[in-house]
Amino acid sequence: MTGSLPALQRREEERFAREHPRSRALAERAKAHLLAGVPMHWMAKWPGGFPLFVAEARGSRFVDVDGHEYVDFCLGDTGAMSGHAPEATLRAVAEQAARGITTMLPTEDALAVSEELARRFGATRWQFALTATDANRFSIRLARHVTGRPKVLVFNWCYHGSVDETFATLDAGQVVARRGNLGPPVPPSETTKVVEWNDLDGLEAALAPGDVALVLTEPALTNVGIVHPDPGFHDALRGLTRDTGTLLAIDETHTICCGPGGFTKAHGLQPDVVTVGKPIAGGIPAAAYGFTDELADRIAASIELEDVDVGGVGGTLAANALSLAAMRATLDEVLTDEAFGRMIPLAERWTAGVEEAIAEAGLAWHVTRLGCRAEYLFGPDPPRNGTEAHAAGDFALERYMHLHALNRGVLLTPFHNMALMSPATTEADVDRHTEVFAEAARELAG
Repeated sequence: MTGSLPALQRREEERFAREHPRSRALAERAKAHLLAGVPMHWMAKWPGGFPLFVAEARGSRFVDVDGHEYVDFCLGDTGAMSGHAPEATLRAVAEQAARGITTMLPTEDALAVSEELARRFGATRWQFALTATDANRFSIRLARHVTGRPKVLVFNWCYHGSVDETFATLDAGQVVARRGNLGPPVPPSETTKVVEWNDLDGLEAALAPGDVALVLTEPALTNVGIVHPDPGFHDALRGLTRDTGTLLAIDETHTICCGPGGFTKAHGLQPDVVTVGKPIAGGIPAAAYGFTDELADRIAASIELEDVDVGGVGGTLAANALSLAAMRATLDEVLTDEAFGRMIPLAERWTAGVEEAIAEAGLAWHVTRLGCRAEYLFGPDPPRNGTEAHAAGDFALERYMHLHALNRGVLLTPFHNMALMSPATTEADVDRHTEVFAEAARELAG
């Protein structure tokens, strides 16, 4: 690259500050009573020196308080994969809110949603939570309980929300806390084994002692850039877990981008547990975790009725009526087979546009797609594991690419270079990103 990145970054930051006076004023006001001036600490990571404040969002676009409209490919980092404010979900939420929001009692929507999730993902019996983090956390506790084993295994640079056991990495072959792991309750090596993605020899060795209760994994890595499984990897993973009596959980929270039943349905996986969150209720907090009949029977038989409310699994607002109504409407009417039939070709179009721009600029980057999700990394070759993907990251370059796009009306997720298609995304939205991306690539190439 011959373009001066620091100079380009300064130019974009000056433009951002100049064109967003209202957001800037609100950000200054927020410093008085919000930690780091934001309602959730990671919002401080948005590029530009302060975050945009949103006035409204609908479909594939949103408008900030300064009146600028944006094409949104971040979509709440999958939380709004349904598109912002989908009409079916809004209608169901309004109707249910008028009838009551939470009672700690079931509604018929719980039956309909569990039946639909079973149809999509194959797991037959379900429970509900408010976040995928909780769904993963509860699955880990139940797996430890029924197996009597202490350890969890995850893959290096995985992401499963803010679950303590998963914020671990490898350092010279040793399990250590990942950078940014705040206040881990115990050293991660006490709870967790970490193996590189696609490393079957390492996986076999880690499972051999018989002390792992659960392998928790995305079916493809997504939060460190998209890393696909090698051919045969999932068959081998399932075989090794069965041979060692280890339970297998597939986290579909991001990889539902592969279709209505996620990667699990698209590739015929057979996990013991499926977890999913974020997009399934159109932006309303909701998540679900499902089990095979065999595992569900083991769990039910192992918990005394007197103890079902104190086991560290659940929550007062879990399975509330509003979330279930939103899930039912979103699954039935928004994230449908037909919607994915439009979304996935749009991601193909996005990928082709980025590939062409990279080639024309002569940059040693690449782009990878997974269903209706696509992402570029600052390296020439697709990575095979999380370590290779992490090495292809560049924090300063990411911030420039994101801010350059933001100043031209395009939003990407702040944590990596991911774009997601919604049912409301259009070809014009995709082509606008291609145009903006190509301009940035040319400037960096000089």
